[in-house]
Amino acid sequence: MPKRVDPTERRTQIADALMRVAAERGLEAVSLRHVAAEAGATTGLVQHYFGTKDEMMLFALEVVSGHIGQRMEAAVNALGPSPAPRDLIRALAVQLLPLDEQRRADGRVGLAFFAYAATRPDVAEVQRRGSQGLRDFFATMMPEPAATTLLALVEGLALYLLTDTYSAATALGALDGYLDSVFGRP
Repeated sequence: MPKRVDPTERRTQIADALMRVAAERGLEAVSLRHVAAEAGATTGLVQHYFGTKDEMMLFALEVVSGHIGQRMEAAVNALGPSPAPRDLIRALAVQLLPLDEQRRADGRVGLAFFAYAATRPDVAEVQRRGSQGLRDFFATMMPEPAATTLLALVEGLALYLLTDTYSAATALGALDGYLDSVFGRP
């Protein structure tokens, strides 16, 4: 009797392989063949689960978003009940910064997705909804223009961290300085 494979698990394995290829070589190197090789599968198997490269890319973006969501949930839970808005916003924003290897890998893939989405409206829409949702959440605790600036700041800091332009201490200092300007010093 053939072994039954969970389709979601298999799709996630393929998406993880895509993310490794993208993190190491960039999205321009991502192809069904490269992803299949990284996943230890055939291109036919990859095509069975993903009809197009865009489908595969969108699923991988969902996986990265899931990683970020899990880290954010853990950070919020660590704050305990009823955290101050500044503390909550900082905890969430820090999870978007590539401060460790897992976040760096996710950050490299996320950056590559921004470039990929620039010419693909359906991919751009997925990213736009995610960014808009986070900004809207921040805007429940701070003025909307400040929430927009915060998201732009965090994305810029992430870019500079990925290129080793800024140290973690510099990036966190900039984040804290901005939060101080909005909320006052803790």
